[in-house]
Amino acid sequence: MCGFIGFFDNIDNKEAVVKKMSDRIIHRGPDMDGVYIDEDAALGFRRLSILDLSDSGKQPMISEDGNKVLVFNGEIYNYQDIKDELIKKGYTFRSETDSEVLLHGYEEFGVALLDKLRGMFAFCIWDKVNKKAFGARDHFGIKPYYFYEYVSNGKNGLMIGSEIKSFLEHPCFIKEVNEKALKPYLTFQYSSQPDQTFFKGVQRLRPGHYFIYENGKMQINKYWDVNFNDRKNTLEENIQKIEDVVAESVELHKHADVPFGSFLSGGIDSSYITACLMPDKTFSIGFEQEKFDESNLAADLSKILGIENIRRTITGDDCIGKLSDIQYYMDEPQSNPSTLPLYFLSELVKDNGVIVVLSGEGADEIFGGYEWYDLDSGQKKLRSMPKLIVKAAAAIAKHLPEFHGKTTLLRAGRPVEETFIGEAFIFEENEAKDLLMPKYHNSRTVREITQPVYDMVKGKDDVTKKQLIDIKLFMEGDILQKADKMSMAHSLELRVPFLDKEVMKVGEGIGSEQKIANGTTKYVLRKAAERKLPEEWYKRKKKGFPVPIRIWFTEEKHYNFVKEYFNSDFAGEFFNKEKINKILDDHYNGVKNNARKIYTILAFLVWYKRYFIDEVSI
Repeated sequence: MCGFIGFFDNIDNKEAVVKKMSDRIIHRGPDMDGVYIDEDAALGFRRLSILDLSDSGKQPMISEDGNKVLVFNGEIYNYQDIKDELIKKGYTFRSETDSEVLLHGYEEFGVALLDKLRGMFAFCIWDKVNKKAFGARDHFGIKPYYFYEYVSNGKNGLMIGSEIKSFLEHPCFIKEVNEKALKPYLTFQYSSQPDQTFFKGVQRLRPGHYFIYENGKMQINKYWDVNFNDRKNTLEENIQKIEDVVAESVELHKHADVPFGSFLSGGIDSSYITACLMPDKTFSIGFEQEKFDESNLAADLSKILGIENIRRTITGDDCIGKLSDIQYYMDEPQSNPSTLPLYFLSELVKDNGVIVVLSGEGADEIFGGYEWYDLDSGQKKLRSMPKLIVKAAAAIAKHLPEFHGKTTLLRAGRPVEETFIGEAFIFEENEAKDLLMPKYHNSRTVREITQPVYDMVKGKDDVTKKQLIDIKLFMEGDILQKADKMSMAHSLELRVPFLDKEVMKVGEGIGSEQKIANGTTKYVLRKAAERKLPEEWYKRKKKGFPVPIRIWFTEEKHYNFVKEYFNSDFAGEFFNKEKINKILDDHYNGVKNNARKIYTILAFLVWYKRYFIDEVSI
């Protein structure tokens, strides 16, 4: 796991700029750095050594003929198969790295190389003869990829990088808040517009996409996408397919020349990966508050499997004390509370000498694991009534003040396209607008963000529609962002075996009736895990990563911490301070549980202060 930066123009002092940009992301690769510079391009790299620990794996990596230069972040898990194919075609290799496979693979196959890759990756290959850059991002967006187009000395230029913060060191980067990002964030809890970020002009390369940059022009194309299509296999057939493909994926993800372990909570996903992997060590985080602590369950499973479990208990003081650093590492505001323990969990792993860790991200989205994929008891009762009556009642209720059962009625009586946006729904759209200064009102609506995804699954059932929303928005914008950024904050490589294109192929072919069945979510995966895990684990309901922010914000010291931010001068630039303070005070005084709303506003303000007022790197 590493990080890279680059730009394509001919500014002065290139070497000094590349060095400063690279140093901004030293946490992604403390083992080695490298620079490549010519008249038209500059590339920088930070290496965390995982495969071939010798200098032969150094980047930027230059092809044998000296014409092509590679920077690459990630792992190609099937690189040996591609390497064997290339050797048969006459290519020779100087290293044992997957990086060199990308270089020769591009020389041989061009863009078609992407169809062969199985892994997590973000890379760029500079062709200095043809003055052309080719870059690509993995299928799911496990590895981040940002770019920024600009004009320098009358000519178009392009910056690329693993993290936005590296762009701050380039003289042509203009640091501004994207005023169109804040309102949607207040609803989604993360930067939810796939083609925008919180820094104006900075864009993400989408998962499953590649770019060609030539003659000052950026051309972006898609090479892969999710395609849910029930293949009508029996339950037993699908169970066997899951068993086989997950076992194979874990085996591929084990390949490393450094120590590895696994994250372990009390849930089925990380437990299944751990049981397949059987690492030397598992790692868990818990909280002082007992009902928020699943680390004892992780310890119990580790004992059953005969694996050493290392765990740590953290406090509100720990989390609030590191909030500024966490938002700095995230690059953009993000208010998923589970990001907090993930930061400390990654630190725990690294402090115990482990460099690579496996985790269970992706299983819920692929196999239907979230509780909201199923109908609750209230919705089931309403759905049994005449459809026209329920629909009419929902249409009326939409315009009424809050009442008990309103949400259930709206979800039962309206199409999923109108009610589901993914895991988080923090502020209603009108509520968010009411809190914000007018400058931040003009942005895409929630429906404008979700509708392009729903358009991809027209005619599919509601579970499939929800899965794709979570894959395209929540997983890409939240889950995988925090997984990468929090692990890399501690120079730790995190691997996610469920997010493999062959695992996805199996998941795509399983019908929703096998995912949501017998009163549980992720039913077919649970049946596959039944052969690896004790009953208590494969049947356990999903709890996520519960974090006691509700309790913390009723404690005076943390209330005062938030109050200082909510009353700051810069808070008034974005928010109506009276209204956000009422949200805080109502929670503190026990009037209403506003914890998620408070934390969403707070995370943005902490991020803004760190990047636009303090301007402090780690």
